[in-house]
Amino acid sequence: MTLYSYSMHQMSGTETRKPWRMPLRKVNHEPAPWVYRLLVRVVRVFAPLLTKRHWARQDVIPSEGGVLLVANHIGNYDVLVLGEFLIWSGRWPHFLGKSEIFKTPVLGWVARQCEQIPVLRNTTDAKQSLTYARKALEEGKMVAVYPEGTITKDPDGWPMSARRGAAQLALSTGVPVIPVGQIGAEDVLGGPIIRWSKLLRLRRRPVYVLGGDPVDLDRFRTEEDPTSETLDLATSAIMDAIVALVEQLRNDKAPEGRWDMRVGKRVVPKR
Repeated sequence: MTLYSYSMHQMSGTETRKPWRMPLRKVNHEPAPWVYRLLVRVVRVFAPLLTKRHWARQDVIPSEGGVLLVANHIGNYDVLVLGEFLIWSGRWPHFLGKSEIFKTPVLGWVARQCEQIPVLRNTTDAKQSLTYARKALEEGKMVAVYPEGTITKDPDGWPMSARRGAAQLALSTGVPVIPVGQIGAEDVLGGPIIRWSKLLRLRRRPVYVLGGDPVDLDRFRTEEDPTSETLDLATSAIMDAIVALVEQLRNDKAPEGRWDMRVGKRVVPKR
């Protein structure tokens, strides 16, 4: 079977139901800024022209309370794919995104109005991003994180080595950590580099989103601040859960080790 034919077969029951066709007011009762709601309605106008959705395991998304959503980052369009999946699962995600987005005219204003969280990478203020995210979790919101910190640079598109931020948030708040795997969105606008030419090909790309059971991090929770080693182990557990979902979607086994941009090769993570 090819990549997508396998996914189609595995997710056919969910695809038949077409949960994305449900009215938003019936599936999501969380409050959200008017700009966020308007943005979602705009996206729903053009999304069906670009993609064909396949969703599974929306039932793993908690209906209320703080929750940390972790997913693989495959392309410039996957935020919209993942966001729609989560919103139609009953939650409004607050994404951690690079601070450059918030400095962009219009897009930055929209991100702020939608209460997204800027990540000040490689600065002395980087820890503030986790502070804002922690506050959102404590307020009972959903925070969505790409643990890799950027679109994957793995030559074969697999999830890369991750940063410690997601593990820090999970261990400091104790909220459920829900993994999500996705494939296909990289064919809409490209992966690390935006490729507008892809939009000129008038065909719908299949996109697949699969939720997973909460990641068990109990063995890493202590009364003391976690050590760097503990954070690395918790990070590996989070990424293992995401990779397992991507393996299901791709009907393939991930290679040994994960791509590490710092060394330009795959490295076996600590476990």
